[in-house]
Amino acid sequence: MREVVLHVYDVTNSDSEKTNNTILQINRIFKDRIGLGGIFHSAVQVYGEEEWSFGFCENGSGVFSCPIGKNPMYTYRERIVLGETECSIATVNRILRELSREWPGHSYDLLSRNCNHFCDVLCERLGVPKLPGWVNRFANAGDTAVVVAENTAVKFRQAKTEIVNASRVAYRFMAGLASKNQTSQPESPSNQTRGGPTFQGTWFKNIISAGAKPSSSESTSSHDTGDGSPLQNQKSAEQSTRL
Repeated sequence: MREVVLHVYDVTNSDSEKTNNTILQINRIFKDRIGLGGIFHSAVQVYGEEEWSFGFCENGSGVFSCPIGKNPMYTYRERIVLGETECSIATVNRILRELSREWPGHSYDLLSRNCNHFCDVLCERLGVPKLPGWVNRFANAGDTAVVVAENTAVKFRQAKTEIVNASRVAYRFMAGLASKNQTSQPESPSNQTRGGPTFQGTWFKNIISAGAKPSSSESTSSHDTGDGSPLQNQKSAEQSTRL
């Protein structure tokens, strides 16, 4: 049995200090005070002194590793012990090789295929519980909101970089919350253009209702034999933008 640890970071990889401070403030309010969630990067550690995650790149695999708690793109927040895996190191190496093929960097999507989704899949194959619901709640709620928006002919515009997307989600969340508090003012077309209260209200409801899902994974056999160790041999990918 080997301990599986989740490492969580605040997403502070923007060139704008104002954007980074805004995300830190949102994470403090909506995670630390309210317990809903925030904008986070995550990585999984199992065997060795490296953590494994996923991010965008134009060519090759988006799966990469770095020293635990030392990702230079983000601000380290906390470690969470998810459980213990029965997988041998050879089995873990095989799983990582498979995921490296299944998760190319160009397939990255902020809302539906980000680093937290990758960590969920890795944990499932390791036979441990998935990530706590708050880690990826903003993305999950946002994904549902996209469907609602498309049905009402309101397009959720995806930015070219993940940090722009993340900050927009955060600002829209704040605007939606503020609009819900203005119950004394009648809704008007001018009010609707400032934050879209109908759209934001649905998105906020999704965030509150979304919770941690229990893992349905089964323990992976520990009798597999591998030829080479991604934990030791794979080079850490340098990514310009990751989440």
